Amino acid sequence: MSTRRRLIVMRHAKSSWSSGAATDHDRPLNKRGRRDSPKVGARLAELDWVPDLVLSSDSARTRETWERLAPSLSAEVPARFTGALYHDMTEGFRREVSAVGDEVRTVLVLGHNPGCEVVVRWLCGEDLELKTANAVLLEGEADHWHQLVMRGGRLRLVELIRSREL
Repeated sequence: MSTRRRLIVMRHAKSSWSSGAATDHDRPLNKRGRRDSPKVGARLAELDWVPDLVLSSDSARTRETWERLAPSLSAEVPARFTGALYHDMTEGFRREVSAVGDEVRTVLVLGHNPGCEVVVRWLCGEDLELKTANAVLLEGEADHWHQLVMRGGRLRLVELIRSREL
């Protein structure tokens, strides 16, 4: 019997272009990004979409998005930061999520565009615009995570959380 698996694909919150960061990878969140992240966390908690595991790009803005989102959730959630979700998010996404253990029911993948939009389109067939701090909630049935992410069109869109509407 297959297990219900839930996947949250989220684009990082708004970052600062005027921070003086040495590289794109080092850019922090701006004021709006710091304000929006906890709102998305609160909405996930309200919907009972608390992840069992976070897979995130290792950029400064994704790390900070998670740090500001996490306190809104009701549980300690382990997070794994990886460069595989920074440059080539689509291939890195498949590799990272496929490796998630079967005991994990809900995964939050925190990344960048255009990768987030490409991944969502691949997984559920919906062509959604993901602005900063937007999260897509997807569900599917499978024994193993790799069954959901290696073939497209296997997940159902449950909800799109738009930070500006919170």
